[in-house]
Amino acid sequence: MSVLAAAARRQETYGDVISLCAGQPSTPAPGPVLAAAHHALDTEILGYTEALGIRPLREAIAGYHRRRDGVDLTADDVVVTTGSSGGFTVLFLAAFDPGDTVVMARPGYPAYRNTLQALGCHVHEIACGPETRYQPTVALLEAVTAELGHAPAGLIVASPANPTGTIIGADELADLARWCEANGTLLVSDEIYHGVTYGRECASAWQTSRGAVVMGSVSKYFSMTGWRIGWMLLPDYLQDPVDRLIGNLTICPPADAQFAAVAAFSEESAAELDGHVERYARNRELVLRRLGELGVEEVAPPDGAFYAYFDVSRWTDDSVAWCAEILDRTGVALTPGVDFDTVDGRHTVRLSFAGSTDEIAEAMARLEAVLVHER
Repeated sequence: MSVLAAAARRQETYGDVISLCAGQPSTPAPGPVLAAAHHALDTEILGYTEALGIRPLREAIAGYHRRRDGVDLTADDVVVTTGSSGGFTVLFLAAFDPGDTVVMARPGYPAYRNTLQALGCHVHEIACGPETRYQPTVALLEAVTAELGHAPAGLIVASPANPTGTIIGADELADLARWCEANGTLLVSDEIYHGVTYGRECASAWQTSRGAVVMGSVSKYFSMTGWRIGWMLLPDYLQDPVDRLIGNLTICPPADAQFAAVAAFSEESAAELDGHVERYARNRELVLRRLGELGVEEVAPPDGAFYAYFDVSRWTDDSVAWCAEILDRTGVALTPGVDFDTVDGRHTVRLSFAGSTDEIAEAMARLEAVLVHER
């Protein structure tokens, strides 16, 4: 967020910013969603809805998972949330007590850590590098359990992951799910980047374990970040506490966005959204090629999502200052790795390639003018 603020100040002064820092699509919601939003504004009262979400949206989400994952579920298994962020907060309150230990990968999405810590949980970060494709494994969980003297209360995995874009293989995810079931650990599977993949299979935790929680969102593949609609697939025992918490914390997700989001799961929307993924794929190839030409030697394999997470230790051991300098010298906004990795993030950077291909090409040319000169 501080990078976005700095980029906005730069834009006001110079008007030349290319923002590769934000983790969001650069495109609006699909046409059918926009039409549904207009229709809802004209025809619906848009008062409070059920805390768990309107029935048509829950049914649309259940159908999406049946088609995509081959999982037998109904609308009753789905809880609509105020973005996945709101879903995580409610879930952590419902599932964990202060003092519980929850495991996540490092590098990983910082809001998991920050929210859990704010709620009094202990976060145990597992250092995950290229040898495990930056993802946790059963062996790593066993090592954590031995270190703690007990199995953790929870494990959060993300596939595709933020910031690395890596995907957990179907067999590996199934192994993690079975380990969590056997050890009384709640598996929280963040699947909000499903749909944005590049030739590698992307499995769902519910294909193995209904004891896991699956997190979804219309923000990434569906190009609807600001609409603030997410969802959870929940085990039965969490349904009632989550219902009660949502009713107290937010009453319900945004009503207008709920009615509009039903159309996100239509065939017409999918055709439009798959076109975005084709552009991401072209951008991905461009970024990987250009990073190699710039002399970047270590890049996490971006199997999905729209990020390149790479090592910049050739140029700096202070990624925050380096990204600020790059913005000042080139107008290109990048995200330093310190939030994603509390230990080694001083020499890593995340680049989002969700923008237009022309913007990405221009940004890489600007970076080349600086980095190759300083190599």
